[in-house]
Amino acid sequence: MPAAKPKTATLDSKLAKLGLRSDMDLVLHLPMRYEDETEVVSIRAASLRGGHTSQVEGVVVKNEIAYRPRRQLLVTIADDSGELLLRFMNFYGSQVKQLGEGVRVRARAELKHGFFGAEMVHPSYKVINAGAPLPTSLTPVYPSGEGLSQTMLRRAIHEAMGRVDWRDTVPAPLRAALQLMDFEQAVRLLHYPPADIDAYALETRNHPAWVRMKFDELLAQQLSLKRAQQSRRQRGAPALVSTGALSAAFLAALPFRLTGAQARVLGEIRADLRQPYPMQRLLQGDVGAGKTVVAALAAAQAIDSGYQAALMAPTEILADQHFRKIAAWMEPLGVKVAWLTGSLKKKDKQAASAQAESGEAQLVIGTHALIQDTVNFARLGLVIVDEQHRFGVGQRLALRAKAGADMVPHQLMMSATPIPRTLAMTYYADLEVSIIDELPPGRSPIVTRAIDQNRREEVIERVHAAALEGRQIYWVCPLIEESEALQLQTATDTHAMLAEALPDLSVGLVHGRMKPADKQAVMDAFASGAMQVLVATTVIEVGVDVPNASLMVIEHAERFGLSQLHQLRGRVGRGTASSVCLLLYQSPLGGVAKQRLMTMRETTDGFEIARRDLQIRGPGEFLGARQSGQAMLRFADLETDQWLVEAARDQAAALLSVPDNPIVAAHLERWLGGKEEFLRV
Repeated sequence: MPAAKPKTATLDSKLAKLGLRSDMDLVLHLPMRYEDETEVVSIRAASLRGGHTSQVEGVVVKNEIAYRPRRQLLVTIADDSGELLLRFMNFYGSQVKQLGEGVRVRARAELKHGFFGAEMVHPSYKVINAGAPLPTSLTPVYPSGEGLSQTMLRRAIHEAMGRVDWRDTVPAPLRAALQLMDFEQAVRLLHYPPADIDAYALETRNHPAWVRMKFDELLAQQLSLKRAQQSRRQRGAPALVSTGALSAAFLAALPFRLTGAQARVLGEIRADLRQPYPMQRLLQGDVGAGKTVVAALAAAQAIDSGYQAALMAPTEILADQHFRKIAAWMEPLGVKVAWLTGSLKKKDKQAASAQAESGEAQLVIGTHALIQDTVNFARLGLVIVDEQHRFGVGQRLALRAKAGADMVPHQLMMSATPIPRTLAMTYYADLEVSIIDELPPGRSPIVTRAIDQNRREEVIERVHAAALEGRQIYWVCPLIEESEALQLQTATDTHAMLAEALPDLSVGLVHGRMKPADKQAVMDAFASGAMQVLVATTVIEVGVDVPNASLMVIEHAERFGLSQLHQLRGRVGRGTASSVCLLLYQSPLGGVAKQRLMTMRETTDGFEIARRDLQIRGPGEFLGARQSGQAMLRFADLETDQWLVEAARDQAAALLSVPDNPIVAAHLERWLGGKEEFLRV
């Protein structure tokens, strides 16, 4: 008996690598597909169905290792109707003995007609006794890992099903209202579907058993997120109640009026900041919608209330844009705005840190440098994180922790990458979401064209003409240095080419590997109008605001994602001149690249682009760093199961309205094992 313990321990460790630690984890490890082993056809019948997957049964009449052209095991089986070759290109010595002459075998695979007649290549097979019964249900195929065979998984799952508590965690009235199957019935059917089941509904996950699993998964996620929101509201935060002299003077000094959408969103944020629990709000707005001024007005409310605010951006260029714009608004009103980035000289960095720690700096703007251990704040009341999806959870928490152990600051996260409604409902259910859905007046529409790069000379002529009319041009490239693998035009080569082709124009170059001071000098020259053409990598993706720039050329546009293309296009169209975005592409285009370029030509609506981006990429890639280390939904599909998301959200709210509801605890224990791994921070 002692010999069995290491074996079990090894199996447990292999299962643990798949995240299968409890019996319920195993029970909810559902098949990814099924094989139909409920029927055996004759070898002759299978031959007539060539190209289809069939299961045959026969006795081994020949077994040999051949070398044509490489080492392979050839096993011939026969039944009353004929013979069939089973070909194994990779095999173990034990298989040669196992498939010896006279052995009865059941084999399943797609049957092909090769040079030596009918054959199956690498079939799944079983050695059986004559008259062995056929399975009565479809055979599940599970997601697996190294050293875990399907047989081991099936046995472990079957044994776990005999030990779990099957009591339903969704109340009967709710199951009836949503026409949901019972939990145990649904799970057993998915592990052991009968042979006569609707195979299409099973495969597309539209079967009622799959619907029940999707609903339960979504309900667990919604409950977890909403509970996180509730627990946050029980923590103290400074009530930033004052919108006094600074806020009033700031609004009065602005050279423009807020749009209706900006005013509405500002009202939502102000109401949140007045609460004694921490705001957790996501501010969404399309490129150029005016999120920065709203964030600055939120910071003014914190300062009016006697607290500090901090704004963190993912790149120095974006942080610098914020600093210049907000400091120009606030410093004439007597506000001390500090600037803190990694590239500052040690003396300047220490000075900025001292201003934050003493409270002299009422607003601190910077990059990741804000979360260094050496940076502390006197009274941090509001944290603003721009392009929040570019930061990991840990980085955002580190900034929030700067308020000290006894207080949680309010948090405003901003994103110019609009998040589709279903995605926001699912993955941001713990956040309040504000949307600026209106662009400032006077913005010019952007016309987008896709052009084969063979027409590069025409594009250069267009750049020259635009510059002679007094306009400025961005030319964006995806790489800095030559890559033989991708063969992309590089920023450095393009800069040299354009400088030669346009000798009467000032052509600048900016990329991520330049020294910050050199980068800033180029950006300043472009912003002032002294430079007509700016060749850049994607460092100008967000935050750059030059109203006179009206032409954007994106080199190798097929290499960029939709979100990035939309962000880059948003650098033009910020003034009154009509603006154009030219997408240079390399033929031939793949299917996904065609979809992206077509979308860019058809719409400038960030939310529509985000919806299509979600369709193309799926939620995992779309959400980026926010999901780092977090499990994605395994069963629900946000595109096709939107009605279930809404039902789960509504039911989660209803269940949580009952204090200490045991149903909530039981459901979360079943689906998240008490860990609540879906919690977002």
